[in-house]
Amino acid sequence: MRPLLLYAALCLSPLVCAPTLAAPAREPLTVAIGYLGYRPDPGPLLSNVIPEPEDAGLQGAQLAIADSDTTGRFLQHDYQLTARDAQSPEQLAAAAKALHEAGLRLFVVNAPTQSLRQLADAMPDSLLFNAGSADDALRTSLCLPNVLHTLPSRAMLADALAQFLAVRQWNRWLLIVGQRPEDRAYAETLRRAAKRFGHRVIAEKAWSFDNDQRRSAQAEMPLFTKGGDYDVVLVADEHGDFGEYVPYHTWLPRPVAGTQGLTPTGWHKTVETYGAAQLQRRFETQAGRWMNDRDFAAWIAVRSIAAAVTQLGRADPTAIRALSLSDDLPLDGFKGRKLGYRPWNGQLRQPIPLVHPRALVSNSPQDGFLHPVSELDTLGYDAPESRCRLSESIR
Repeated sequence: MRPLLLYAALCLSPLVCAPTLAAPAREPLTVAIGYLGYRPDPGPLLSNVIPEPEDAGLQGAQLAIADSDTTGRFLQHDYQLTARDAQSPEQLAAAAKALHEAGLRLFVVNAPTQSLRQLADAMPDSLLFNAGSADDALRTSLCLPNVLHTLPSRAMLADALAQFLAVRQWNRWLLIVGQRPEDRAYAETLRRAAKRFGHRVIAEKAWSFDNDQRRSAQAEMPLFTKGGDYDVVLVADEHGDFGEYVPYHTWLPRPVAGTQGLTPTGWHKTVETYGAAQLQRRFETQAGRWMNDRDFAAWIAVRSIAAAVTQLGRADPTAIRALSLSDDLPLDGFKGRKLGYRPWNGQLRQPIPLVHPRALVSNSPQDGFLHPVSELDTLGYDAPESRCRLSESIR
């Protein structure tokens, strides 16, 4: 048979000739994401603690847009971020309404619990990623159906710390609790973690001073921490009113952990393995500062959207939510493990670094803490402990 006739005969089979056909052109897709930021004024601080950057969270979202566009351009996916920072809950709600009316349905929210709840209720057809509130109630009882959480909960942080202290056998705790509601919430998660991992709070003291510890810590803190024999001092001081002055001033020569000292966090400059160093460099080049936990929470939120859009081929919030709550979303967060969202409450499973200001000490979950589904679920509230059932597969 002549070569031309042979080719014509073979081309009767589409399986043979398919590789020679031109691939159909992809339709361009614009993925519009809104960033909504509002952090209340913390009021006067009683120490010279370094304040959180005003653009914390936003810089992480912006970097994730650039990272997503790097791969998205090959699929003709264009990622766009519209950011709104507000000075009040009312301004935040108005900004969200304007973006929603403009057609946006995907949002990264860096705001307190009450604002997040208001936004979720006002935009039920949207998908919101919580990158600003560590409130455990969002993961256990409030159960907002259109919200996923990328910031670790307080319970996750406390469990991560308690596991490490259990490994070191530092089981007797002196707990110091600040005056703010956030401090009391953090302390409650520490008490829960103590019971969960075999620790004992031998003494608990409420910090009730309103003086400047920069001048008086050396005289006052040793007397305040006197009493009983403890292995470690646990501090619940989220705003830094006094906690920075506890290390090296305790009555007994003991380590300090919690919101100060050895600190569990979602992200820190000292996280460098599994490709994290490259992420850190890209962020510092863009922002001119270190990446913090809210930056990472916003970054991984945008990257979650991008991973879902790449797989789905569309930016539908309902489809992205369903994929995120399944086991099929490919998500890399430079933490050495596959990340994914818990199907019952939408919390991002992730290892928790334990750091002091200049070094990474450890990562939790610690070796030996097992779970039938994922060792990452030893951190925070497990499915039986939560009333949330976001996925239909969870009963």
